[in-house]
Amino acid sequence: MACDIEIPGFLGAFLQDFPAPLSQESPLPWKTPGTILSHEEVEGELMELAMSFLGNRNAPPSLAAALTHEAISRLLQADLSEFRKLPKQEEEDDDKEEENAPVILLDAKNLALSFFNQLWEVSGQWQKQMPVTVQTLQRQWLVSIHAIRNTRRKMEDRHVFLPSFNQLFGLSDTVDRAYFAVFDGHGGVDAARYAAVHVHVNTAHQPELPTDPSGALKEAFQHTDKMFLLKAKREGLQSGTTGVCALIAGTTLHVAWLGDSQVILVQQGQVVKLMEPHRPEQQDEKARIEALGGFVSLMDCWRVNGTLAVSRAIGDVFQKPYVSGEADAASRELTGSEDYLLLACDGFFDVIPHQEVTSLVHSHLVKQQGSWLHVAEELVAAARERGSHDNITVMVVFLRDPQDLLESRAQEAGNSQAAVRSQGLPPGLSIPETSTP
Repeated sequence: MACDIEIPGFLGAFLQDFPAPLSQESPLPWKTPGTILSHEEVEGELMELAMSFLGNRNAPPSLAAALTHEAISRLLQADLSEFRKLPKQEEEDDDKEEENAPVILLDAKNLALSFFNQLWEVSGQWQKQMPVTVQTLQRQWLVSIHAIRNTRRKMEDRHVFLPSFNQLFGLSDTVDRAYFAVFDGHGGVDAARYAAVHVHVNTAHQPELPTDPSGALKEAFQHTDKMFLLKAKREGLQSGTTGVCALIAGTTLHVAWLGDSQVILVQQGQVVKLMEPHRPEQQDEKARIEALGGFVSLMDCWRVNGTLAVSRAIGDVFQKPYVSGEADAASRELTGSEDYLLLACDGFFDVIPHQEVTSLVHSHLVKQQGSWLHVAEELVAAARERGSHDNITVMVVFLRDPQDLLESRAQEAGNSQAAVRSQGLPPGLSIPETSTP
């Protein structure tokens, strides 16, 4: 197996670059996520540090996930009280009674240092004896991702691709899982970054994940929203983010969304609509907002309370509860006949109709003779050419070999032309969009 060669080689190079654990005076090999973390944020933030660090060093994905999980597990089993930092209100008045239980805040820099040393220790042990589970062959996902700032001042989108979901969270059941997500921030990048770090962590820790994955995704969105609102109040943040994620668990696709980021499924060249994005002008959204005492008005576009152009999002602390943090979700069994998933923000879907996605992807594959690597880049370019000025993020997750898709489409085209000739039907009939049952 390729991993038999890759894993020892990676561990050897890593330990050669870092021959000893870091001291308090040593520079950290990664950027610390702020100065303080709540206890609930530790796992996600350190996981993000490790996965980015190991990925940049070209670690095999399954090894990066397993190393990260083991190091974090060891750290979280230790006493973290040495990292505790008192929040300002406690520093000023230790006897002040809080209405709610105080949030435990920890020193991010020292935590990150201790975590790196755990990672170093695990690497040394695994170099001598590698756990069998790390060397298990996994499905190789073909995923094309492209994201651009476009004409906006800042890039506020974030995306996540986790092919080794089970290894990252130490899940040992027989169901393979992979996670994909796109988050479209507004008013700053903090909320989108936060969602990209914590939604999958909160999903993995939902008790209903094995039995109700779509319900777990919904709960994860709402819990991440609650976590970010606490951080926003603590640090004076005002940003928000819409988002869409897909969890493939075994042969079932589960999707969840908040706001107007979207995911579509393409099956045998046809678009299958999986979801209805949340927009302020929708009757149900408008009614919900008005029932809470808010309003929806048409300015340059439909806006909640005359400000935000989204009706559901993580964050947006000053527009809660009108801008809801409650996601919707759906599930669909996969039969093996599906072509690909496409996840994207509104910077793409505002200018590219669903039905045009299939022709754009197909023409790219034809032009590139089945090469899929740059298909997302082609889709982003198409959106920009159509006049999108927003940040644009596109993720294409192939569920079949792109070469097989080309061959199938060629065969279908031949059969279709033969049917037209034999029945005398007019050519050029459009392919209908279908909805998920």
